[in-house]
Amino acid sequence: MPGPEDLKELQYICPIANVPSIMKHGILSHKEAGRLEHASVADQKIQDRREPRKVPGGLPLHHYVNLYFNARNPMMYKRLAKCSQLCVLQISMEVLRLPGVVISDGNASSDYTQFGDYPNMLESIRWNLVFAERWDVGDQIERWERKRIVCAEVLVPKSVDPRFICGAYVSCEEAQLELKHVASGLVIVVNRRLFFLS
Repeated sequence: MPGPEDLKELQYICPIANVPSIMKHGILSHKEAGRLEHASVADQKIQDRREPRKVPGGLPLHHYVNLYFNARNPMMYKRLAKCSQLCVLQISMEVLRLPGVVISDGNASSDYTQFGDYPNMLESIRWNLVFAERWDVGDQIERWERKRIVCAEVLVPKSVDPRFICGAYVSCEEAQLELKHVASGLVIVVNRRLFFLS
């Protein structure tokens, strides 16, 4: 069974078109990104749900960059048709040690999600479900809970500096070439499974 000791990286889903800006300005929170021109993969209904939320003892949710432990999740699945335009940035685990970072045990917009700090909160996450192959199993309540858990997040206030970006995953060779063209310094790996293509 996977556990926190198995974690090698955090992951951030974004359009390839945004990577040049990210390499210059960093990964920005929803609030900060609103000041720059950028492409978005966000679901507006989800953003409307996140907008009024506030992390207990912390900031409004839109003031954080949201990183995943596992980008192979419902957000990625919904964007299957556009996967060739996306990449998943690999983020150093060192961001967990930054001031104000919050960890959630599921999708941060859910009423059922708990929040905590590093490293204590890592022990509360159900890692077998974060990295489960599927979440559409069992009855409806169980499916909702599994979808919530697989979207466990690391919330970083305001921005993630480019120095924490270690590499990137893409869905195909064409996307790899496109990303190399705009971010030649990144190590870019084709990972079809992460994008639900295998």
